[in-house]
Amino acid sequence: MSTVNQKPHSLMGKMEVPYRNYLGGLASDFYVKLRDEGKLYGAKCPKCGRVYMPPQSICGPCFAKIENLVPVSDKGTLLTFTEVSYKEPVQPVDPPLMYGIIKLDGADTGLLHIIGEAAAADLKIDMQVQAVFADKRSGNILDIKYFKPVK
Repeated sequence: MSTVNQKPHSLMGKMEVPYRNYLGGLASDFYVKLRDEGKLYGAKCPKCGRVYMPPQSICGPCFAKIENLVPVSDKGTLLTFTEVSYKEPVQPVDPPLMYGIIKLDGADTGLLHIIGEAAAADLKIDMQVQAVFADKRSGNILDIKYFKPVK
């Protein structure tokens, strides 16, 4: 019997795939320092000097292995932002919320995070923002509660 001319069968459903993601030594160190010290660190390339925030273990432009974290500021520049008005299960807070890409002082790359204590109308590209840390930290990116405009 040939299956070439048969219509495909489909069934709507949901499959859960629980897993753990191994972050690697460098990212693990970053999250431990964030949790325990309440400070931010970037990963500095030993070959070209580029500082990645969030940290990564391989430098994109020169492919060097990165093994060291360096302190970066909790203040930075808002490169861009967007307002989200709908709810999704992966969002850490209810809408409306703002996401921004922040280039922290001392870093060469941008970090995507929540912007708080401001309405979209208050935000401007190139404005200065500062991290607000969670009171209770647990070793994940939400230990940074949000970034707020510097007054």
